[in-house]
Amino acid sequence: MPLLKYVFILLSADDNGEGGTFALYSLLCRHAKFNLLPSQQAADEELSSYKYGPSSQAVASSPLKRFLEKHKRLRTALLVVVLFGACMVIGDGVLTPAISVLASLSGLKDTEAKLTNGELVLLACAILVGLFALQHYGTQKVAFVFAPIVIIWLASIFSVGLYNIIYWNPKIIFALSPHYIVKFFIKSGKEGWVSLGGILLCITGTEAMFADLGHFTALSIRLAFTIVVYPCLVVQYMGQAAFLSKNPNSVHNSFYDSIPGAIFWPVFVIATLAAIVGSQAAITATFSIIKQCHALGCFPRVKVVHTSKHMFGQIYIPEINWILMILTLAVTIGFQDTTLIGNAYGLACITVMFVTTFLMALVIIVVWQKSILIATVFLLLFWVIEGAYLSAAFIKVHQGGWVPLVLSFFFMVIMYVWHYWTRRKYNFDLRNKVSLKWLLGLGPSLGIVRVPGIGLIYSELTTGVPAIFSHFVTNLPAFHKVMIFVCIKSVPVPHVPPEERFLIGRVCPRQYRMYRCIVRYGYKDIQRDDGEFENQLIQSLAEFIQMEAVEQPQLSSFETLHDGRMAVISTRSLESTSSLIVSEHEDFDLDDSIPSSKSTTLRHLQSTYDDDNTQVRRRRVRFQLPNNPGLNQAAREELLDLIQAKEAGVAYIMGHSYVKARKSSSFLKKFIIDMGYSFLRKNCRSPAVSLNIPHISLIEVGMIYYV
Repeated sequence: MPLLKYVFILLSADDNGEGGTFALYSLLCRHAKFNLLPSQQAADEELSSYKYGPSSQAVASSPLKRFLEKHKRLRTALLVVVLFGACMVIGDGVLTPAISVLASLSGLKDTEAKLTNGELVLLACAILVGLFALQHYGTQKVAFVFAPIVIIWLASIFSVGLYNIIYWNPKIIFALSPHYIVKFFIKSGKEGWVSLGGILLCITGTEAMFADLGHFTALSIRLAFTIVVYPCLVVQYMGQAAFLSKNPNSVHNSFYDSIPGAIFWPVFVIATLAAIVGSQAAITATFSIIKQCHALGCFPRVKVVHTSKHMFGQIYIPEINWILMILTLAVTIGFQDTTLIGNAYGLACITVMFVTTFLMALVIIVVWQKSILIATVFLLLFWVIEGAYLSAAFIKVHQGGWVPLVLSFFFMVIMYVWHYWTRRKYNFDLRNKVSLKWLLGLGPSLGIVRVPGIGLIYSELTTGVPAIFSHFVTNLPAFHKVMIFVCIKSVPVPHVPPEERFLIGRVCPRQYRMYRCIVRYGYKDIQRDDGEFENQLIQSLAEFIQMEAVEQPQLSSFETLHDGRMAVISTRSLESTSSLIVSEHEDFDLDDSIPSSKSTTLRHLQSTYDDDNTQVRRRRVRFQLPNNPGLNQAAREELLDLIQAKEAGVAYIMGHSYVKARKSSSFLKKFIIDMGYSFLRKNCRSPAVSLNIPHISLIEVGMIYYV
């Protein structure tokens, strides 16, 4: 299964070097309209990481693709299948540390120490607590010992397996023939089929190999698996079979019983270390899958910490880490038996493989644009094999297999409730956005007082003016001189290059000083808390103004008011910008060399406040106009207004949502909205914290959503 399905086929279905369930779903969303949020833009398709496979224009659209795009319920069902697979991966993150550590310590039962089962569980819990407690340091801190541990571990099991083959039963090599498995099923019948549930443990972890594709190349995984990993595993299992053919009473602890006594302790130590390495990989994969669910709008906002400056995929989520630790300890203490945990572990793994096969069949049709016949052959071939294992695993649901099902149900409820509200909120904003005619009817002054500064209005809309703006100006008849509608958007690609991250455009004619900025992130991108967002935004806006002045000098201001015309602006470093002259200041002072639209009184109050609150001081970047004689007067005035507004200060304006179900809603909907979502929203990170918005500059506008 790992060799034929994953190494030879699935590793070719990478999403710009990324693998896993979400990578397959991302490919499908880019090549078909499967995404449930209607936020797709033509500009997204121009991303360098967006293009994949043959051109969709060269081959006629598949009937299956058109059928799925037409029926929303089928697209919803597809998302549910993907989320179910993701929940099973999260279940793996709970079960892998428990079974790996507990199984590696099981060899102490038959040693001179004669540890009891309770003592083994206590020792395993101590190791697990230490493992989860070290997660915040990041994998990079200890990763330099991972490769030697795994290499020594593979060499050890290969040597032990080879020894057992030669010493106990060299004829075991004939078991490579499929003839014997046929004879086995003929003789054993139903009992042989049931035994498939235990054999599942031989292929667990295979899905992680595909999911971790982003850290390695497909070629390196193929070479490592076919040349090193696969032979070592086959020889070790063959060696255990040879040992059991002569020692059938050791079936419950065959691995440690088959190790020669002289090397028992070295192998025991390296087995325990290898279990910790495997657990670390499963925990990191869980962090990654939850980050991807969050990017898809299917998981509440959590804190994502980037633990390495060099390895991009190494992240840490504190809340999830401690939840995983509690669940893992509960499984370890509750079962205290590797057989029961193994039943749960096998069911979780084969379910993920089953889902992956289905998604891969869709990728063959939609992305690779092969015939439905080829996809059907692939699907039936592997579903028949995996179905036999899956059915055998379901027989043991009452013997521990219920654990991943309960965990998946728990996380599925959370994901469904959150995604349901995300979709309803987006559609509500889309229906209630302010028309451009209403905005233009207010005139350049907007009918209110324009105060100094920049107002960043956060919204999920990629077009139009959000309802939060009208709600704000209705209650407070004053607004900033420069207004920028900011949309933080996730696109179905793993990473968005920094030079393609910002999309800048106008919302109204030039004299209104109103702009739109769409900041695009991939499902594996992390918003770094480096405090440079304001400066990058101002720099990108200045480049947009200059670019527009150069490319469209003949257009009047009223001819460039089309909302939706966006331009990709490269977010280069501040030192390399040619749009503005940059200077840095450590403290907030009253520097008169740069024009400011603040009054003397406001500047004095700002200086007094900064003197009394030294802890909020930070590096301040100031911009000045370059000496560019080719710049027209209108663009120069616009840039000067932008710089003055930046000096006056930046305010972040966000909606504070209150969600209520309509009175006519069903009891289930009222429970989901009024109880479920409200609980999740109150106990997750706020949008301002998630977006690294300075609290001192935040303005929240209350919005009630009736859904």
